[in-house]
Amino acid sequence: MQFTQFTQISYVVDAPLATITLDRPERLNAWTPHMAAEQIAALDLANADPTVGAIVMTGAGRGFCSGADVRATLQASVDRGPRTRNAGDTAGMPIGRDWVELVRSSKPIVCAVNGAAVGVGVTMCLPADYIVAGSHARFGVSFIRMGLVPELAATRLLVDRVGFGRASELLLSGRIVDAATAGAIGLADEVVEADDLIDRACEVARTFASNPTRQLLMIKELLTHNAVESDLRLVQEREQQLLAQCATSPEHRESISAFIEKRDPDFEQFRTGPS
Repeated sequence: MQFTQFTQISYVVDAPLATITLDRPERLNAWTPHMAAEQIAALDLANADPTVGAIVMTGAGRGFCSGADVRATLQASVDRGPRTRNAGDTAGMPIGRDWVELVRSSKPIVCAVNGAAVGVGVTMCLPADYIVAGSHARFGVSFIRMGLVPELAATRLLVDRVGFGRASELLLSGRIVDAATAGAIGLADEVVEADDLIDRACEVARTFASNPTRQLLMIKELLTHNAVESDLRLVQEREQQLLAQCATSPEHRESISAFIEKRDPDFEQFRTGPS
């Protein structure tokens, strides 16, 4: 097991999984730009680590992320006044880094929502591959209650998960929903008992990590571009281009050999990070 020192998150590798834990429990893991920079650094580490096949993200203590830290982030923004945003300065993320692009191009990410997830606590999870909620979790895209609008592509990704009508209602009301409701409408992919949350999230992540990283990233790329593509010919062209690459890949050859030899394929030998 490997630990990397951060100040507002913790990062642990227990191959084949890396776990990123938002670690400001005294503030219900309220989000700050510094936390975002550390999350991005941890994802970079996981993606570059050949022992890591998938990533779990959760929160310390009784909350996942209660939203942006009002004192450290929102009040500072008000005090600073209007400013010109730099290119690549996205929703408080480090200059030149795009959270949504990073998550969608990353090794598979499972979010384990262990308590309150509000504002950015929800939107940081929307581009992830799977969201598991503990039975005590609460979700709120409550930007309207702060006089704000959503970020991190939430006005598209939330619609993808729950549909246009439900996304409109959640965003326009700013109301908080419980875990059961989140599961019923698709905001969470699965709801489990609180005591089983991390085990279940790791179980899902391990099923992803057991597969070849190169092809996992290809599938994520296809899902990202094709999910809202109306041109089915273009959808198929993208698939065929990547299928052609897969056909000559060592991972594909290994799978064929494993099938013939009646054994499980060994994909770990091919594990690499995003190119």
